[in-house]
Amino acid sequence: MKKLVLLTLLALAGAAHAQEREWLPYKKFLEKTRLDRYFALPPAERDKLDIYLTLKPSNAQIKAADMNLTVVHNGTRTVLPVSEKGHLHLTPNQQWIAGDAKITTTQPAGEKISIAYNLDAVVPEGTQWHYNKLMDSVDQGNAAISKVAGAFSLFAPNMKSVLLSFDKPAQVTIQSRSGTKQLVSDAKHKIRLQPDKALVKENPLVQVSSRPIQAELDTE
Repeated sequence: MKKLVLLTLLALAGAAHAQEREWLPYKKFLEKTRLDRYFALPPAERDKLDIYLTLKPSNAQIKAADMNLTVVHNGTRTVLPVSEKGHLHLTPNQQWIAGDAKITTTQPAGEKISIAYNLDAVVPEGTQWHYNKLMDSVDQGNAAISKVAGAFSLFAPNMKSVLLSFDKPAQVTIQSRSGTKQLVSDAKHKIRLQPDKALVKENPLVQVSSRPIQAELDTE
């Protein structure tokens, strides 16, 4: 089950139907979503994390992918790629911030949208890695949430596991001193890994039968 991290509801007005108008300044968008605070963290405090936003219009008839978000800066136009699931990966662009870039949209006027953080773990390269390379993302994610949320951290969820998703049946094999442990994917091709204190201390090798297509940080 997908979990949203640090849900923030934003009442952001859109533009007239089918007509592109200014939505809000790019810098203000970063500040409201706190992406500026996240990317201000030292790289070593977020190197195991992949952050993105999930945009969800309150009107079920509107798809986030149809909002047509575009950054306008010094006569140039850059489309912000919003997926069919409403996901948006966005890294602060210092030129856009300094140049007072604007975000435009074709979203109907008066419509509202909720925006949520999502944190995934960065999957190490290949199909074999040491346990902590992946599982350290849980602690790193919780620490990042706390720093980005600030005073609201008490209301933020606590990440407890990494939920691996595969595009076919898969297995995860952990080769520790106490023996070999094999986990098999469920009917949805998912495998949940919760940090184990003994394995964190030992940091054994982990092998996957195929690379996961996603590694979600989850509250379960």
